[in-house]
Amino acid sequence: MLKLKLAKRFTLLLSMALLGGILISSVVLSNVIENRAEAVIAHHAQVLMEVVDSVRTYTDNRVSPLLAAHINTASTFVPETIPSFAAREVFELLRKNPEYKDYFYKDAVLNPTNPLDQADGFETEIAIQFQQRPGLQVQSGFREIAGKQMFYSTRPIIITTPSCLNCHGTPEQAPKGQLATYGNRNGFGWKLNQVIGSQIIYIPAWTVFRYAHASFILFILIFIAIFTMVILLLNLLLQQMVITPIKPIAELAQKIADDTLGKDTKSAVELKKLEAIARRFDELGQLGRILQRMIHEIQIREQTLKQQLQVLQIEIDQSKRAQQVAEITESDYFQKLKQNAKEIRAQRRSRKQSDQPGL
Repeated sequence: MLKLKLAKRFTLLLSMALLGGILISSVVLSNVIENRAEAVIAHHAQVLMEVVDSVRTYTDNRVSPLLAAHINTASTFVPETIPSFAAREVFELLRKNPEYKDYFYKDAVLNPTNPLDQADGFETEIAIQFQQRPGLQVQSGFREIAGKQMFYSTRPIIITTPSCLNCHGTPEQAPKGQLATYGNRNGFGWKLNQVIGSQIIYIPAWTVFRYAHASFILFILIFIAIFTMVILLLNLLLQQMVITPIKPIAELAQKIADDTLGKDTKSAVELKKLEAIARRFDELGQLGRILQRMIHEIQIREQTLKQQLQVLQIEIDQSKRAQQVAEITESDYFQKLKQNAKEIRAQRRSRKQSDQPGL
């Protein structure tokens, strides 16, 4: 990786960080997203329960009073007047919708009148928890039913309406039709404000996992998209703010090392770019100003060195000439010529003297 250029190395490191982030987020967020999915599905189940309770309340307040006189005297039982029966039948109609065909609703009662409402062992434990913890309003989780993993959401069934005790107080108070249909052994002894069981909606677990999986995939895609945009943006900023300004600095430094600064036409262009970089207030600007001082000092030193070389060259030339003159004057041939010249000058003076009159 050390052989890669800065931009490629930066991209590679960010990509590795992206992969690491995906792996870490997969571990950390998988449980969070699954819990969130459970909360969403549980809320959906609670909404369905509100609808069921609305049907229960409507039956208890509107339908049952209309048939109250008939119920007390009739020898046959009319189940449509029972709120829990109406709620169950309405939910069965809802299950005809393909979206809800795998949903199940149950009034899981500890001592029910209808055997269909009898709580199993798991549901009995839930009802006991609601009895022991009055502040507990909702429970949810997973259980296996007939080999299938199901998600459940449940809340307590509490007797809050005194009219319920007309059918579930004592056998003597119960309608004759009810006794004829269900007998006098079950569904009695209920008390006001007592938790007698729980409302439970069962939802296939794959619904929760599908929602969690879809949420997780969406999160990962958003994470990748955002991180990719960040990588591209950082690469663009790196190119504009670091790599592009640092190129002329590197090229000038290389020319200084190669002693080729100022010996080509590109040096002037790079020096102008360096001036722009040196005006910045960041670290690159500081580096540019340092390089400018270095170049200026190198230029001064080169100029001084040239002047010193010129002076030295002159001195060398003068020394060579003096040495050459000395070599000529000290040679035997030069001495002989000098002696000959001296003799010739002496002869000339003798002649001049001899040619003068009266001598």
